[in-house]
Amino acid sequence: MKQLDRAEISASTLYIVPTPIGNLGDITQRALTVLASVDLVAAEDTRHTGLLLQHFAINARLFALHDHNEQQKADVLLAKLQEGQSIALVSDAGTPLINDPGYHLVRRCREAGVRVVPLPGACAAITALSAAGLPSDRFCYEGFLPAKSKGRCDALRALSEEPRTLIFYESTHRVLDTLQDMVSVWGTERYVVLARELTKTWESLHGAPVGELLAWVQEDENRRKGEMALIVEGHKADEEALPAEALRTLALLQAELPLKKAAALTAEIHSVKKNALYKYALEQQEA
Repeated sequence: MKQLDRAEISASTLYIVPTPIGNLGDITQRALTVLASVDLVAAEDTRHTGLLLQHFAINARLFALHDHNEQQKADVLLAKLQEGQSIALVSDAGTPLINDPGYHLVRRCREAGVRVVPLPGACAAITALSAAGLPSDRFCYEGFLPAKSKGRCDALRALSEEPRTLIFYESTHRVLDTLQDMVSVWGTERYVVLARELTKTWESLHGAPVGELLAWVQEDENRRKGEMALIVEGHKADEEALPAEALRTLALLQAELPLKKAAALTAEIHSVKKNALYKYALEQQEA
């Protein structure tokens, strides 16, 4: 393996190093070089990372940094960086900090003026989005939904009118409950792509209206095994629907003006169709 000279690895620098989400061939040459050259590798699970390093014949000092100790250990690593050591931060898979530990350490480094160098690499959310066939110019990453149904439904309701494509991670033992709650909150027609075991032997991507996707997953328990991402179509506004602000303006003007005049003024103020406002008001009077 070709390596950079150690002089090209900067002292007192934290490197953010993505690792493969499944296929070991997806690691970059630069990531291997950094992992082989830094003074210390801060890992979410040292055993897991140790196997990765062993596969690539890299002998590195490991330091455990995970959800349960990060706030306490961040200052220990910061001190090492300030002493001149170089450190690589990795998670079990993918890009660190994306639903993985590292935020507190990076924040402490930036506050202390320690250089942070991010490397590009694997990320399950972006990999799934690229193959989902849903709009990718604007998207919203939401990570894992709450574990309990009430919290999950509350979160889904809050996102009901989000127009951007939504990205969620989900676990094998909760995916059915999540899809059921999506049907309950959003109805059966919202299009969802289930991306499972990306880059691995049993990789699969299946998209359908969420009601159909739920039935498809229920048919075969293998379809709910492994690591998953759900890519969800954003909310599509009804082009015929009248904005709430326009309806409030119409109601206020109707109290003082004839309906036709109120509709005309409201249409001009809110740039909506006068006939649609007039029709809406008549229907309200007849109701």
